[in-house]
Amino acid sequence: MGDTRAVTPVVGKTLEAGVVVLFIGLLTATLYGGVVPDYRTTAAEGVGERTLVAGAERVQQAVPPAATHADVTLDVHLPRTIRGEPYAVVADGRALVLDHPHPAVDGRVRLALPERVARVEGEWRSTERAVVAVRGGERVVVELTTEEGRA
Repeated sequence: MGDTRAVTPVVGKTLEAGVVVLFIGLLTATLYGGVVPDYRTTAAEGVGERTLVAGAERVQQAVPPAATHADVTLDVHLPRTIRGEPYAVVADGRALVLDHPHPAVDGRVRLALPERVARVEGEWRSTERAVVAVRGGERVVVELTTEEGRA
């Protein structure tokens, strides 16, 4: 009969390595199957909300007090992506709406604008330089546009 003393440590180390690989595989599947995507979505919802609030503040700042003529243009700083995807901020009446490809990342914020604002129109795309322009006399129009879209 042959000597099998060297086989036992090799089999033991192989089993230990197998258990470690199985543990890492289960941990990775658990994290990337539920915890990490949920965290990304929750974080993206917060970034989307802050983006809308910052955009609304910038729009409200652009509308000057009552004057005979308004001609204001301000840059608006937006994150390039939210949850790794480009998005748009769209004017909807007197509100801003976040239009994002992921269904859980959305939002809407009402604008606090004076009555002299006739309408708010346009959109910002996160991949381009965002600008808010206010034009008019007694009644003004607020336009969300991009640098490329300005006339």
